[in-house]
Amino acid sequence: MQRSIFWAFVLLLAASPAFAEGRSTVEDADSELETVTSTIPQPSTFEQPATTLDEWTDEIAQSLVQVTGVQVNVTEAGLAITLESIGQLVEPSTSVVGNAIIADIPNAELALPDGNEFQQANPIEGIALISVTALSNNRVRVAITGIDAPPIAQLNLTAQGLALAITPGTEAVATEDEAIQVIVTGELDEGYAPRDATTATRTDTPLREVPQSIQVLPQRVLEDQQVNRLSEALRNVSGVEVGDSFGDSLDRINIRGFQADVFLENGFRRGSFSSPGLSDTEFIERVEVLKGPASVLYGNLEPGGVVNIIPRQPESDPSYTFRGVIGSFGLFRPSIDLTGPIDDNGQFLYRFGALYEREDGFRDYDQDLDRYVIAPSLTWNLSDRTSLAFNLTYADTARPFDRGLPAIRDRVADVPRDRLFQDPDALSETQEFSVSYRFTHNFNDNWQLRNEFRYLEVDTFDFRIDSWTIEDTGILDRRWRSNDDYNEFYSLQTNVVGEFTTGSVRHTLLAGVDFNRSTTQGTQRRLPGDPSFFIDIFTLEGDPISRPNLDDLTLVVRNSTRRESNVGFYLQDQVALADNLHLLAGGRFDIYELQAVNSLSNTEREDTVERFTPRIGLVYQPIPEISLYGSYSQAFTPNIFGQTADGGFLEPELSQQFEVGIRGEFAGGRFITNLAAYDLTKRNVEGPDPANSDFSIAVGEIRSRGIELDVSGEILPGWNLIASYALTDAEVTEDNFFAAGNRPNNVPRNSASLWTTYEIQSGNLQGLGFGAGVFYVGERQGDFDNTYELPSYVRTDAALYYRRDNWRASLNFQNLFDVDYIRNSEGFREANAPGAPFTVIGSLSVTF
Repeated sequence: MQRSIFWAFVLLLAASPAFAEGRSTVEDADSELETVTSTIPQPSTFEQPATTLDEWTDEIAQSLVQVTGVQVNVTEAGLAITLESIGQLVEPSTSVVGNAIIADIPNAELALPDGNEFQQANPIEGIALISVTALSNNRVRVAITGIDAPPIAQLNLTAQGLALAITPGTEAVATEDEAIQVIVTGELDEGYAPRDATTATRTDTPLREVPQSIQVLPQRVLEDQQVNRLSEALRNVSGVEVGDSFGDSLDRINIRGFQADVFLENGFRRGSFSSPGLSDTEFIERVEVLKGPASVLYGNLEPGGVVNIIPRQPESDPSYTFRGVIGSFGLFRPSIDLTGPIDDNGQFLYRFGALYEREDGFRDYDQDLDRYVIAPSLTWNLSDRTSLAFNLTYADTARPFDRGLPAIRDRVADVPRDRLFQDPDALSETQEFSVSYRFTHNFNDNWQLRNEFRYLEVDTFDFRIDSWTIEDTGILDRRWRSNDDYNEFYSLQTNVVGEFTTGSVRHTLLAGVDFNRSTTQGTQRRLPGDPSFFIDIFTLEGDPISRPNLDDLTLVVRNSTRRESNVGFYLQDQVALADNLHLLAGGRFDIYELQAVNSLSNTEREDTVERFTPRIGLVYQPIPEISLYGSYSQAFTPNIFGQTADGGFLEPELSQQFEVGIRGEFAGGRFITNLAAYDLTKRNVEGPDPANSDFSIAVGEIRSRGIELDVSGEILPGWNLIASYALTDAEVTEDNFFAAGNRPNNVPRNSASLWTTYEIQSGNLQGLGFGAGVFYVGERQGDFDNTYELPSYVRTDAALYYRRDNWRASLNFQNLFDVDYIRNSEGFREANAPGAPFTVIGSLSVTF
């Protein structure tokens, strides 16, 4: 049965384009050929696929990481052993057998100058033997044998190889956890296939043990594609699409058919990115996308999922990177990234990042994009078990406020994509400041305490003539608007993580509490009488406009303050019932309070919501490469805007999801696949009260069902791929305002992406790379009424780069065939954002 599941999954992969030319059939393969069959390669010469088992085996050998040298040095504490490699080694599995500690490195081979084995006897007192040998199934074994007891070893996996710090053991040291510690130092290049994430569980958990769909975008993908907006990066993830951008001032997305208004920055909640700050790819280590309800760990959230931005942190190895980017439409974007120790002992580590960006844009506004960001951080290692990290970010952005193109009847108007209907000086400004600390203390190797705090303030302002309504004849009504809003966020998190056993069952327990408070105060102003200024969008004939002074907008239609406070208590247990069977169970209790003050009507409302949200999931691994999982989870979101006829708030929106999936990790974890199916329903959606349309009731229901496939990793050395497909069947199932069967806006039924790169690995052209990608988005509804449609499109990108020693140069070509497409709507027919035309971006970076 296990073999049948395995081969069914292999056949599924074989149907994908990445494997269409390189698949082969091998029947009745024994266990020693499982690594071979899971890789399914193509020849690196791209000439002819393998047709015999010998040829296939030869190709696999080319993809192995070679261990080319072993160095043994005596230190004050014991020994320093270094395995030098060509390529990056995979994290080894470790064990203690008798007086020996053993580390088995997968997907590796020995290529030593003096043969395929290394041995050294009695290097120091207390150590009997060091041996490095080749095993079957493409593994390399490192064994260090002690005389009286197993040695104590710290394994440091770096981009250059594997370093082992060895200390002779005592008889008191007897277990693997006590004898061996594996750590990763520096920014380890995970390629396209990271295997761990923290967002799904708030702990460092292998993805194969998470019973919920989670995708990780590493920094390498962001660099290869030269993306400079978070939503552009997320097109690589199935089920994620661009959402309402509010005049191109926000970077909102939809996940599984639901708009995600809350992001996470290193685990801290925040709203959609109005001024990207840490969402700039220069400052990102990775982006983690958890799909489905996440309230069990993060409180009130939309049910589609959540995106967590993981920023780069200070490092112990000095590194100084200078980067310049220039491109079409006046793009100019220099940046620096500096990191290293402050003192000789490495007790204080720092990182400093800064960038400036200027761009005219392809739409002819007089107001250009102009922004800068600075992001210093400091880590204080108080001891080997305690650290305190500080982070600060300041970002200042000015950009055009752009509603894009209007729609007439059932489609977006056929006008040039660079045509403006706002005034050329339409402005959106954002200033953002945040400061945070993170305290971490390890009581021992099994128990850890974490305490974190962040303060964030965001000040936004816009001033423009806005698209209001449009007639079928093409006459657009425009009116002057100005919003001025100030937001403050306080977040405090404390949790404890512990590992222990009950009999043969292993537990990872997480218990914590967090507090979040946000205060928003804002106004909107208009001209007296709110006059209209009409224009014909086809002939551009219409009422003349002259930009008024801000003081002329004396009609205040909004002046409100809203404070939201939330305290959450959560408990989670990750239970290893067996080596191949993992249970995840958790729950959270939230107390949410809202205070809303309307200064125009001099009214105040208060509401309190108390809610428990659970999650439970199971992962079964029939073979090490395959994980089968299923899960059930819930989410809630307070209805904070609607008001009932009796003056109260609506019941909160409640969501639940059932999900099943298959995850595969092949080629020593260098190639990852995930296939998921889900059924997600949100209830208590706000709708108008039929007895009084000035008030609301919670009656609506939206259901999203879908299938998602994500594939990423290294096919052969230098050949990387990331691809996705999503079938999203999202619709209104119950409502008293929108018709049942209506689809949410900006949600295509079908979407897909494919991006692949190849970098020459040897010879005179070593470091030269090529990339190409295709991104498909199907037809989408432009509004919830489903009165008009956004057409489907296919966008093609390409890249050419050269990486050598400490520098990298690249040319990226976006929208290679200059396709005219609509990127997203803002939920009403007067605002639809056109995609950029053919764009060239060049970059040069050097690291010292």
